[in-house]
Amino acid sequence: MAFDSGAVARAFSEHRFDDALGHLARNVKWTIVGGMVLEGADAVRTTCQDTLESLKGTSVEFDRCVTAAGGDVVAVDTVVRYVRPDGVTAVASCAVYEFDGEEITTITSYAVEVDPEDPGAQPPPRM
Repeated sequence: MAFDSGAVARAFSEHRFDDALGHLARNVKWTIVGGMVLEGADAVRTTCQDTLESLKGTSVEFDRCVTAAGGDVVAVDTVVRYVRPDGVTAVASCAVYEFDGEEITTITSYAVEVDPEDPGAQPPPRM
C-alpha cells in the first residue's frame, strides 16, 4: 500500500498518535502558534503522551475534520468537542504538516476555543 501523508496528518490531528508518531522526523519542529515550539521527535512524543493522559475520562467528538493534501504539505481543519463531567469545551483548529518523504518535518498548529453550542462561532468572551 502506498504511503498516505493525508492519513498520517489526520491521525495526528485526531489524537490517534500511535498511527502518526512513527512518521516523525528526528528533528521535527512543532509550532503551536501562540503557545510553544517543540523541537525534536522526543519532545513531540512527550507532548502527545501528555495530551492523551489529560484526555482520560473525556469524550472526544469531532464535529468537523477536513484534510487537504498536495505534494509534501497537508492541512487538517478540525472542530472538536471535549466532553468532561464538569462541562464541554470546543476547539477549532488547523494544523499544517510538512513532509519529507514519509516523515513529518514541520507541524504548525493554530487553535481557538469556540462556543461549544455553535462550533462556527467566534471564541467566547473571557470572564
